[in-house]
Amino acid sequence: MSRRQALDRIAAVQPAAYAHSRNALDGAVSGLSPWITHGVVSLPEVAAGVAARHPGLHLQHRFVMELGWREFFRHVWAHRGSGILQSLHEGPLPDEAYAAEVPTDVREARTGVPVVDQAVHQLYAHGLLHNHARLWLASYLVHLRKVHWRAGADWLLGHLLDGDLASNHLSWQWVAGTGSHQPYLFNAENVARFAPPAWHSPGSVIDTDYGTLDAMARNAARAPAAGAGTGVSSGVREPPRHAMPPADLLPPAPAPARVAGRDVWLVHPWALRAPPADVPADAVCLGWWPAEHHAAWPWTEGRWRWAAARMAEVTPLALHADRATLAALLAGARSVQAWSDPHADPHAPAGLHLRPPERLFDPVDRPCASFSAWWKRSTQGLKQLADLPGWPRPLRQA
Repeated sequence: MSRRQALDRIAAVQPAAYAHSRNALDGAVSGLSPWITHGVVSLPEVAAGVAARHPGLHLQHRFVMELGWREFFRHVWAHRGSGILQSLHEGPLPDEAYAAEVPTDVREARTGVPVVDQAVHQLYAHGLLHNHARLWLASYLVHLRKVHWRAGADWLLGHLLDGDLASNHLSWQWVAGTGSHQPYLFNAENVARFAPPAWHSPGSVIDTDYGTLDAMARNAARAPAAGAGTGVSSGVREPPRHAMPPADLLPPAPAPARVAGRDVWLVHPWALRAPPADVPADAVCLGWWPAEHHAAWPWTEGRWRWAAARMAEVTPLALHADRATLAALLAGARSVQAWSDPHADPHAPAGLHLRPPERLFDPVDRPCASFSAWWKRSTQGLKQLADLPGWPRPLRQA
């Protein structure tokens, strides 16, 4: 969870191998997503760090485009706001055709479909899933079990170390067909091609052709829970989620006198890195867990410990507080600054100066409904990586 680990992962990226094998569960993926989500490193740092070791990296490289997907999702969030938590348009079936809760057999990895049960086991054990596995799990839930994408997205987000509202919920909408023009479908052959043998699912509900799967996705009938109560899968217990960090992770809240008359740099869970170089050296660095956000989107203990370990590297001062409590603590500060992030911004007290996030691409003013449209606009007129607005960014060791 340390910044050093993130920099080591950047150094280990092999972009050619990534482009060739990224769809395979054992492919050469970077594993950087939690560090990016929590702001330990920025997208400009990742791109510049990889390019420094691989001069052949270019603007249209698959690795660079995948970094672009994260900014595209933030672009949609910026224009849609809380609208990303609702269907952007109708999918194969109206919203009311889908169940509002994730079934127990899925939550407990007892579906009898190996690819689904393996994905749930891995999610709970590590807090991470390969992107392909996320797509498979979402597609099974939405199109075969007829679970509303929002129910699935909320459930998955609560267990991910790299859970990002825009990336997660808009990806589910892409799968569901409410954020794309057609549903994302997969079958047993696709799993056998990209996953290890334990994930293969011959003879299961997904062991069929795509025409049949498409017809199932457009029919309100739900696929049966083949493994429920049959002993096909031994199952697993779902880890609980918590609106507050474990007690041992929170030091005593600082007194207002600690920040009175001082410049303050606020560290939140989506910006877990040292203050920018132009922040006064004697500024108080204060960690803040936004209580309102965590009440709405609780985390597993594993994610709390992951993020808290990094926050402790940045500052020994931290508190879990709502907007009013934080405002009272900071009332006597000379100035208060923080990196802007849409997870934290709605809960920040008035008077806080929010710095724009470090972007790799220029913001696109006109709303784009698809990644291809956004990519075309964000790279228009650019010929090489060095032309990107966020380029270059030296890798700071802080």
